[in-house]
Amino acid sequence: MDKVAENYEKIKTQIAPYKPKIVAVTKYFDESQIIKYYGLGMRDFGENRAKDALDKIQKLPETIKENSRFHFIGHLQSNKAKTVVGKFYLIHSVDSLKLAKIISDEALKQGIIQNVLLQVNNAKEEQKSGFFPEHLKSEMPELIKLQGIKILGLMNIAPINISEKELHKLFGNIKQIYDELQSEYGVELKEISMGMSNDFKIALEEGATIIRLGRILFE
Repeated sequence: MDKVAENYEKIKTQIAPYKPKIVAVTKYFDESQIIKYYGLGMRDFGENRAKDALDKIQKLPETIKENSRFHFIGHLQSNKAKTVVGKFYLIHSVDSLKLAKIISDEALKQGIIQNVLLQVNNAKEEQKSGFFPEHLKSEMPELIKLQGIKILGLMNIAPINISEKELHKLFGNIKQIYDELQSEYGVELKEISMGMSNDFKIALEEGATIIRLGRILFE
């Protein structure tokens, strides 16, 4: 078994009790790695940069393009939003009401509904994007009125170099916000995208339904 297949089998064993979706983050790898993981059964692939992602997807065989789900997981600037709407199954990184409105308007122009996740910055890191929890709750009534988007859930990126105890607290808080939004606003959410190569096990323990894995799959 080659290293890629070995990595994938190892990860599948570790996550089996939780049954999450794995999004293979391919931003540092070319389309050959997508093809390889597709052959192993992977169907969800994540990209951080719109142009690079669209160029890479274009080079894939039609069968893989038609049977895979592509996720946009990077920071999305307002002026680039129109380029990703309708091109990705799920946009993970909707970090403001303004961006949500732009995506919704573009989706309506295209005659589609775009699946999105709302990025929550519950660590309140200034250098990171995302709704602060209190802002998300105050803007949720406006967000759920947008007809061109379907809010599937929440997304979170944890700070680096923090303790396992702090990770549990932050990820647990995302699950709490997820539950509160459903209860308070009557929305049905399905997904919590949190956890990457260094912290996915803790994220799963705290309720993640999607984990975004790059290095640990491809190293």
